[in-house]
Amino acid sequence: MTARAIQHRPPAYAVTLPVVGYESILAPDACRFLVRLHDEFAERVRSLRQTRVERQAQLDAGAMPDFLPDTRALREADWSVAPAPHDLRDRRVEITGPVDRKMVINALNSGARVFMADFEDAHSPTWEGTLAGQLNIHDAVRRNIEWISPEGKHYRLNNQIATLMLRPRGWHLEEKHFLVRGVRIPAGLFDFGLFVFINARYLLDHGSGPYLYLPKLESHREARLWNDVFRFSEEALSIPRGSIRATVLIETILAVFEMHEILYELREHVTGLNCGRWDYIFSFIKKFRSRPEFVLPDRAQLSMTTHFLRSYSRLLIDTCHRRSAYAMGGMAAQIPVKDDPEANAQAFAKVRADKEREVGDGHDGTWVAHPGLVPIAMEVFDRHMPEQNQLHRREAHLSVGAADLLRVPEGAITAAGLENNVSVALQYLASWLDGRGAVPIHGLMEDAATAEIARAQLWQWIRHPGGVLDDGRRITTEMFRRALSQELRKFCDHPTLAEEAATRYRSAAELLGHIVESSDFEEFLTLPAYERLP
Repeated sequence: MTARAIQHRPPAYAVTLPVVGYESILAPDACRFLVRLHDEFAERVRSLRQTRVERQAQLDAGAMPDFLPDTRALREADWSVAPAPHDLRDRRVEITGPVDRKMVINALNSGARVFMADFEDAHSPTWEGTLAGQLNIHDAVRRNIEWISPEGKHYRLNNQIATLMLRPRGWHLEEKHFLVRGVRIPAGLFDFGLFVFINARYLLDHGSGPYLYLPKLESHREARLWNDVFRFSEEALSIPRGSIRATVLIETILAVFEMHEILYELREHVTGLNCGRWDYIFSFIKKFRSRPEFVLPDRAQLSMTTHFLRSYSRLLIDTCHRRSAYAMGGMAAQIPVKDDPEANAQAFAKVRADKEREVGDGHDGTWVAHPGLVPIAMEVFDRHMPEQNQLHRREAHLSVGAADLLRVPEGAITAAGLENNVSVALQYLASWLDGRGAVPIHGLMEDAATAEIARAQLWQWIRHPGGVLDDGRRITTEMFRRALSQELRKFCDHPTLAEEAATRYRSAAELLGHIVESSDFEEFLTLPAYERLP
């Protein structure tokens, strides 16, 4: 090859929008590391996406998931994951939230043991928002993050803060503004790559490490891919093998059948599993969308006390403790109700009851979505779990089979439930298109998972004979359209709503209508919504 040809070879990567103000984050050496990750792993990501499509076709044709016969010996063998690092041995309360600057400071200061900075379900991945989030994490790791409110209130970190973890985007997503030889990089590699390249060495030098939550895995082969990404990155960045540590969210109906295998694939890098219960419900609907026998009742009736969800939770705890891994509980999405003491007391009572159940079952920690809930969850776990964790807890006679995990709960579909699904999905989508991924709606801090359940139920109810209201009316496309139109008018006709916001609501309604009415089920609502983001 001639020197002239080499000189004019197109660059390996291209950034499609400006990075003004974030040059230190998306620096050339960081970009080159992202290119290496892409070249090594992007094809495997795309292959695993195709495997998901093939498994869905099998479910549509009547197949039922079950524990894998080929890995039975692994499930029955005696092995454990690597011991957790010192700052992940007590995880009794974890707070999660988006990566805007104020939230990062407040969450780290909240009194929780861990803060999961979320680039996934609580994040609307605008280009600027994503880069700003990485900058905020960079500054928080180095303890020089500050923020001043418009009213002049100064926010800075306390001396004692939560341990930081980061959740990158799932394998199904891509980052459209970072192209490698003209192809979008998998978003999970982008988020992970920047985080570890910028922060891993600093964290290790200061007594912590690069810690992650891994979302939406569907199989142990997807976990194996993450493990290979970790090993590659540790070698490339010259950091000790096993220093990248991850907790896996078990939030798909397929992954629950492969928990031992997932832990095994990640055994030198994993610290535990988490009950990602809202996405788990969404996955249950999505995977069995073609099956009329899997129609679910109102979302509000799908509590963790229902048999299929309680079975999932108890099996996760037992699996983790058998392998010396941490079993993390699910999200309390309630937020304080400042102007209504009675409603506030009711919300706090629900949180307390949920956490009592979790710690009583053997969970080693739990999630909250708001700093105001940290003291409640902490009090419950302190009272019932004086030690750092409950790894010693086992259920001697626990027996959870496929039939338990797949049992459809009884319950009704109500007009109020239908209207609530329309309302939540519309409001969330409108906020997401405005760059906000964590949104207070009806007294709860909602993220993409709730909107996914809401729109998936609407799609399911319209298409199957079981989609009948408790008053006998059949749920139809026309009924959905009326509910959507009424909800849209409620916001767009409000005299204080700016035209720009009204336009977003109309765009959200158009997108929601398309997703619900389409004959094909959209795998994730964030996929078409992402194409509407800048």
